[in-house]
Amino acid sequence: MLYKISKSENMSGDIEIPGSKSHTIRALFLGALAEGVSTVRNPLFSSDTQSAIDTCRAMGAEILAGSDAVKIKGFNGKPHTPDDVINTGNSGTTITFAISVAALNEGYTILTGDAQVRRRPQEPLIKSCVDLGAQVVSASGKGFPPIIVKGRMRGGKTGIRAITSQYLSSLLISAPFAEGDSLITVEVLNEAPYVGMTLDWLSKLGIEVHNKGFDEFSIRGGQRLKAFDTSIPGDFSSAAFFLVLAAISGGNFKLLNLDMSDSQGDKAVVEILRDMGARVTINKDDNSVSSVSIEGAGLKGMEIDMNPIPDALPAMAVAACFAKGETRLVNVPQARYKETDRISAMCIELRKMGADVRELPDGLLIRESRLKGSSLSGYGDHRIVMALTVAALCSEGESFIDTAESVSVTFPGFGDLITACGGKLTII
Repeated sequence: MLYKISKSENMSGDIEIPGSKSHTIRALFLGALAEGVSTVRNPLFSSDTQSAIDTCRAMGAEILAGSDAVKIKGFNGKPHTPDDVINTGNSGTTITFAISVAALNEGYTILTGDAQVRRRPQEPLIKSCVDLGAQVVSASGKGFPPIIVKGRMRGGKTGIRAITSQYLSSLLISAPFAEGDSLITVEVLNEAPYVGMTLDWLSKLGIEVHNKGFDEFSIRGGQRLKAFDTSIPGDFSSAAFFLVLAAISGGNFKLLNLDMSDSQGDKAVVEILRDMGARVTINKDDNSVSSVSIEGAGLKGMEIDMNPIPDALPAMAVAACFAKGETRLVNVPQARYKETDRISAMCIELRKMGADVRELPDGLLIRESRLKGSSLSGYGDHRIVMALTVAALCSEGESFIDTAESVSVTFPGFGDLITACGGKLTII
């Protein structure tokens, strides 16, 4: 699928941001691990969350997905042996969480994914699961999926190099259901806000995890999780694209279904864009944040530590092209290990559009540029496609972006919302 995009003027509107992917996948796995029937309201329905649903079902959870909620009958901390190989599709979060959950099962589980997921390293997580008593191997012997898992996880001590926070979150979700206590020391941690999100979930559901400054976690084994009823907030990672679109186009957007008190790290994009010069208003309703209004007013460049918010790198790279002076997006080497190497991909594609951009080992250096339309590659990466769409809407001429179908991973309604707010986008 191709997006054909032309420069668009006077874009504005109210945008309903879909539920958070990160929250939804955590809720699905925790519901599967729980005892009884849990209800998850306002979840994100996308290909990634469908992969999580299918994976939890394969492990023994009974899941009924309705139009606005998902009901999950959990397997009470004891996943079943799957009837077949589990294919997690394009969802890196799903396969990473599933590795540790599968380690709670005494039988064998084989986990794989699409070509992108099979390129995502899992060796640090494999090592930690083995330290905690499970048998886990990479079929290639190189730490990449397919992954073969056999439990049962007993507990114990392990150190983890969490070059992606998903490794640590995976262990934190599963270790409470191991037979014995676990002690996890953290040697490297990127994307700490995502671990904070996991800890918030465990805390509100009554799971005991003792956190010593994100350097050490002690977890009591043999815990049980009761069924729960919860609602999923809007996704700041998805909102980032419309926040940047407003900031660089001069449009006036109100983004609905956002909560600035939520644990999502990508909410920092709101304040970053304010610091760069965008006009931002936080709208409150009954003491809770219900929406964010943003209007472009001319941006200025700055240095931004992207380590806590790697998913925002593609969107912020586009914002940097329209900011006066120089912008440095730094300290985010893990962006090279997402669906694609997002640092390299954004450098290559923005250069096609005429951007003055240089690739750094851990980020990008970008100077204000006048962009023009071009034929662009989306790399089958939803965030690359959406970021380039935002750039193309504010560039002279026409652009074509391939692999546009990948937006369904996290934001199936993205294209429709772009056209609803006045963007000139057609699907080929």
